[in-house]
Amino acid sequence: MARYFNGKEIELLAPAGTFDIFKAVIDSNCDAVYFGGPSLNMRMMRKGYNLSYDEVREAINMTHERGKRAYVTVNNLMNEEDLDEAKRYLSFLNDIGPDAIIAQDLAVFPLIQDMKLTNVPIHSSVMMNVHNLDMIEALKQMGVTRVVASREMDLHTAELLHAKTGMEFEYFVHGDMCTVHGANCLYSSMLYGNSANRGRCMKPCRWDYRVKKDGNVYPTEYPLAAKDMYMYEHIPELIKSGITSFKLEGRMRDQEFLLMITNSYGDAIDRYIADPIGYDRMENSETLHENRKRDFSTAYAFGKPGIDYINTRYEGTGKFYSTGKVFSTPTAEREVKLERLEQVRDTIAESRKPETADVRPQLSVHVNNLEQAKAAVEEGVDTVYVTGDVFQPDRPFTRNDLEALTSMKGASQIVLGMPRMMNEMHMEQYNHLLRNGSYGLDGLLVTNIGAMHKFRDLGLPMIGDFNLNVFNHMSAELYHNHFGMERVHSSLELPLDDFSNLLKQSKVPVEVIVHGSPIVMYLELDLYENAEVMDPIMQEDNKHVDNQYLVLLTDKGENPVYRDWNGRNHLALAKELCYMPFLKELHEAGVNHFRIEGKTYTTEQLRDIIRMYRTAIQDLSHCGELYREMKPVYAGYTLGSLQFGQALALEPARV
Repeated sequence: MARYFNGKEIELLAPAGTFDIFKAVIDSNCDAVYFGGPSLNMRMMRKGYNLSYDEVREAINMTHERGKRAYVTVNNLMNEEDLDEAKRYLSFLNDIGPDAIIAQDLAVFPLIQDMKLTNVPIHSSVMMNVHNLDMIEALKQMGVTRVVASREMDLHTAELLHAKTGMEFEYFVHGDMCTVHGANCLYSSMLYGNSANRGRCMKPCRWDYRVKKDGNVYPTEYPLAAKDMYMYEHIPELIKSGITSFKLEGRMRDQEFLLMITNSYGDAIDRYIADPIGYDRMENSETLHENRKRDFSTAYAFGKPGIDYINTRYEGTGKFYSTGKVFSTPTAEREVKLERLEQVRDTIAESRKPETADVRPQLSVHVNNLEQAKAAVEEGVDTVYVTGDVFQPDRPFTRNDLEALTSMKGASQIVLGMPRMMNEMHMEQYNHLLRNGSYGLDGLLVTNIGAMHKFRDLGLPMIGDFNLNVFNHMSAELYHNHFGMERVHSSLELPLDDFSNLLKQSKVPVEVIVHGSPIVMYLELDLYENAEVMDPIMQEDNKHVDNQYLVLLTDKGENPVYRDWNGRNHLALAKELCYMPFLKELHEAGVNHFRIEGKTYTTEQLRDIIRMYRTAIQDLSHCGELYREMKPVYAGYTLGSLQFGQALALEPARV
């Protein structure tokens, strides 16, 4: 089955969560169906959903018998243990021939190459967050035949990128949406040990928060809860933009609902193809409105939506609307306990690499302004990461700033960072800057494969930032071998056993964030707008950050939100990560680069933290004593995702 308009193919892509639902959906008015098998996909939370091996085989046969297409989701991030399962699963898929797999983890590419699998086309998942021309070119070189566009990509950008690359685009046109950039929400892992990027999100974005800023509290209700995507009335614009595949969200939805959505969109597409001039956009739209789970939005399709994107009706605290069950309620970030520290020490010690004993660990610091950077150099840090996402009110680094900093750097290295999301303007700006002088820079802190692809010919060493979410040694090696990364940061989402396994297996140098308040939600949505358009309901000062910074408030604590000069928002942990007590074990496990995430501290606070870690590095046997002297700047210390995951049997805890 195929649809065409002016020679352009149009595919309506429907979801299915179970085999019974698949058997109904495949005979609806769609061109293709996507579904997950028994493992390695991002819909593992609901018991009884996803297809067995036999059902996957039968589903693909049924699809092809009808002249339709079947896409299998292999879109989890994969830990070390998953890699063996991935080999079996990909070999199985190669034998039965789906029309493509939808993948997130870059380890899929070397797995397929090493196994010489020739029957597994790859589509990049929305969780790859494809958002610029060079990302598409890089993926094309790696064999990707279709990209699922970033949720924040507007149709005009999609049209331009399609025209320049010829790449097929898949675009979410209906259903549940996230406010956070794809693969850039780490909060569920920090709170529960359940990774949103491994299909186990506990939906902290659906909590009832209050916004607090400038000493005022605002009645925001659900400031992170997105409306559902709704493009039913904009099929002409989707087709004009060159979108190939119109993707319906809903692998966790019931059969009746999916049939209604699929047939509605299918019938509308057919009506437009049959009579584009006389096409009625609104025909039968009342069916979708009457059966909506939340209010509707066109999200980013026609530009940045603002707070109108946020849902207020039909919203439930932490509810997963497919089941109506509450996934989670506001939860405090865990405190550090001596018992868990002992477990972390012992487990990481199991990954010991004797050859690292004589290598001095190095200290890097991520800074937000020139004053912080100069302080870091003065304190003798090894590497200063100059951020690409400068938080207001600090100003972006200028060329003169970089030259002033590199002229005084001494033995320190100055590495220029990039924004996490780089649109075409960002790519042009960095390209112009970097190709018109080196400014004494010692490297680049790279956030996406588009930047890796574009700047690897400059001869500057490149380091993969933590948002690349490296979960296994094979993705680390791909970044190293294919893109030339000198080292990568480990994912902040790794629970203890997965973190230890990565250190044990990786031949690529791994850097670890050991202190600070890292960003756990990266949003295009501007939460500060709430404080600009709403009237306050009461007054209350922030507890741990200056009142100029917005915080999201629940009864369990405050999370600061920082706004950068691109207007993006960065939600941080309420507490600080602190790995001081087991720096020695980390170093013995091969970690030779410790990073302080220092952007949110005052310069003097940052100096004190740097001095503490510099002292620790001189003699790692004293880390326990130093830890007992430390006092948190924010709401306390946490181990983040290392609070979770299996550990070795305990001996009596050391004090």
